[in-house]
Amino acid sequence: MASAGASCIAATCSSSSWTSSSYSSSERAVLNTSQVRSFCKSQFKFSALSAASILSSSCSFLRFDELSNSIRKPRQKKAQTSSRIVVAMAADKMTVLVTGAGGRTGQIAYKKLEKRADEFTVRGLVRSEESKAKVGGDSLYVGDITKPETLKAAFSGIDTLIILTSAVPRMKPGFDPSKGGRPEFYYEDGQYPEQVDWLGQKAQIDLAKEVGVKQIVLVGSMGGTNEDHPLNSLGNGKILIWKRKAEKYLSEAGIPYTIIRAGGLLDKEGGIRELLLGKDDALLSTDTKSLPRADVAEVCIQALLNEEAKNKAFDLASKPEGEGTPTTDFKAFFSQCNTTF
Repeated sequence: MASAGASCIAATCSSSSWTSSSYSSSERAVLNTSQVRSFCKSQFKFSALSAASILSSSCSFLRFDELSNSIRKPRQKKAQTSSRIVVAMAADKMTVLVTGAGGRTGQIAYKKLEKRADEFTVRGLVRSEESKAKVGGDSLYVGDITKPETLKAAFSGIDTLIILTSAVPRMKPGFDPSKGGRPEFYYEDGQYPEQVDWLGQKAQIDLAKEVGVKQIVLVGSMGGTNEDHPLNSLGNGKILIWKRKAEKYLSEAGIPYTIIRAGGLLDKEGGIRELLLGKDDALLSTDTKSLPRADVAEVCIQALLNEEAKNKAFDLASKPEGEGTPTTDFKAFFSQCNTTF
């Protein structure tokens, strides 16, 4: 993602060359690929800038106020080949990694970002090759968040991170609802909430900090203020307690963050409800404590686009479909929040 320094950039350019405004129309200064990478790294801290992300055949104005020694002297020759590269840093896209992209909400977020290719370069992290094939896409990585060494390729060079990983309780076989009683639940080996929702999320936060991520969006759950919440008893996993611990760790990690504590998740259409923002589980005592997964995914994306969402934590739900006005002004929506944890 372009740094603040990119605001000083502006040049007439074609697919094979660029022209600095400090030269006459007959004078050209040309950059090759290695020089661009060197310049970007030294001047704008772009450690993972690729030729693909800065090539452009349609940009209209580009200027460097100051050029490093890596740029050649102006010359009057016409640019030679298409290997000469255009720098269009002001339009550089944000590289976003969605972890948990194989889950129902994670998959929606990943697909939404794919459709917004003009703004984002998206990557997804899934747990298995089977999940990768099911989700589909050209930028999916396989890794296990309980094994941090498997995550490095997916995290390398990203700008922002959306964490949508979660332990999932399984119902024990043999339950017969016709006989009454309650079903029993368990977690698969290696997939207990402590391992996934605490240590796995901590590993993601640490690695994101290591690679210089600019913002982390973490999706948790409402109910974390109540240690006796029924979800904590499932498989004796204490899932909300471990989620809350990861949220606290993120809030103190020194990286801009947004913590979204979602209510009950619905497999319904998104974008047609009025969203509700709350704190300290107050929404759980109302009739509006759920929302569509698609709306959670959209709020994650909007949190990356609005400064008002940074360093904030909030509960998220929605009014029933047909009540209220669908939320579209996310700047105003995030501005309602004043809680940091």
